[in-house]
Amino acid sequence: MTLLTTIAAFVVALGCLIVVHELGHFAVARSCGVKVLRFSVGFGRPLWARRYGRDATEWVIAAFPLGGYVKMLDEREGPVDHKELARAFNRQSVWRRVAIVMAGPAANFLLAIALYWALFVYGVPGLKPVLGEPPPGTPAHHAGFASGDVLVSIGDDPVASWQDARWILLQRAVGKAAVDITVTPAAGGSVIRRLDLTGVTAGDLDGDLLRTLGLARFQPPLKPVIGEVVGGGAAERAGLKAGDEIMAISNQRIESWEQVVKLVRAHPGAPLVFEIRRGGALLPAIVVTPEAVAQGGEKIGRIGAAARMDPAVLADLLVDVRYGPLESFVRAVQKTWDTSAFSLRMLGKMIVGEVSLRNLSGPITIADYAGQSAQSGVASYLLFLALISISLGVLNLLPIPLLDGGHLLYYAIEIVQGRPLSDRIIEIGQHAGLALLVALMAFALYNDIHRLIGG
Repeated sequence: MTLLTTIAAFVVALGCLIVVHELGHFAVARSCGVKVLRFSVGFGRPLWARRYGRDATEWVIAAFPLGGYVKMLDEREGPVDHKELARAFNRQSVWRRVAIVMAGPAANFLLAIALYWALFVYGVPGLKPVLGEPPPGTPAHHAGFASGDVLVSIGDDPVASWQDARWILLQRAVGKAAVDITVTPAAGGSVIRRLDLTGVTAGDLDGDLLRTLGLARFQPPLKPVIGEVVGGGAAERAGLKAGDEIMAISNQRIESWEQVVKLVRAHPGAPLVFEIRRGGALLPAIVVTPEAVAQGGEKIGRIGAAARMDPAVLADLLVDVRYGPLESFVRAVQKTWDTSAFSLRMLGKMIVGEVSLRNLSGPITIADYAGQSAQSGVASYLLFLALISISLGVLNLLPIPLLDGGHLLYYAIEIVQGRPLSDRIIEIGQHAGLALLVALMAFALYNDIHRLIGG
């Protein structure tokens, strides 16, 4: 079921983003009077095709789904009837061609804004930004943070949820400068603590940054009772069930859920013997082998089980972040802009070696994230869609031939020199762009496979 959910979530996300992107090109081309011959979702052999509209545009779903295209009437791609020359793409002014090419990425950014707006109006569920005790020796410990501190703002940015804190600190950490954080201590009042980010490394950015900084979420004391078992996980395969009380693990007496987490995390791939009480009766020993997963550059164990939590305690830790329609729109635009700028900033740091290329993700990792977000709920899935839509828009604006940004580069040169580039130069650029894109895709797939092998 989990695999089917992942595949379905990935297909829906990919189809939605491709259609929106290509509809941007299609709509502006039509408004400029350009004849559209084909609208294709995917490349390669058509699996489904129909013709619609006054221009008998061919609408296609093709075999290879990682992309799409809008084919317009163009003299460079075949003979054009003299009656339709005015509708050929290559006969349009350079500014119209710029508008048509820009429309695809613009559609992706508009989709992200619409999704963020809807989420901000409806309400985005999250965790309150309450801190646990920072481990000794971490930047948070040196800054004086304490258990129960509630984050109010980071620099000038207000913090409404733990997700806000993670996003803002990630942006600040890239700059490697100290930041003032306003908190409300458990005793009340308001205190400003200065968190030193100058020691953040590229490896820290690759892993769990907040854990490295010592900023851990507050965890209320929990009894070692299982509240939920993830389907297909190690706990379910071993026979553990919701309501089971964990008495001991490998001869170590268990008194809190925190002990369970520490032991499981410390034994990736190593069998652990669980002593369980179910319905008041002790069960025979159950062997559970935690799955090895990669986190923060190290392997940890995970069994796919969550603690049972008092609903009142859980409700006290959750927050529903929502705004009015106008403020939601402003925040949606700002969120889209910040995410786009951060993506470009990270890309630049990858190029100069300040951030690892391991951050490049291919279709396998994206599909995995799609599945995880879909299983977490509608809000999580829509947030995932918005983020991927922005990434697609930014990617297509890169000045690489074959991408929209490559065409925009050609048009910029045409505007400056007053004439189009020669067909020979464009052909060379297309070949170079294809080679670069193939190399990037191969590296992203390598990263995907490496993550799978590494857990």
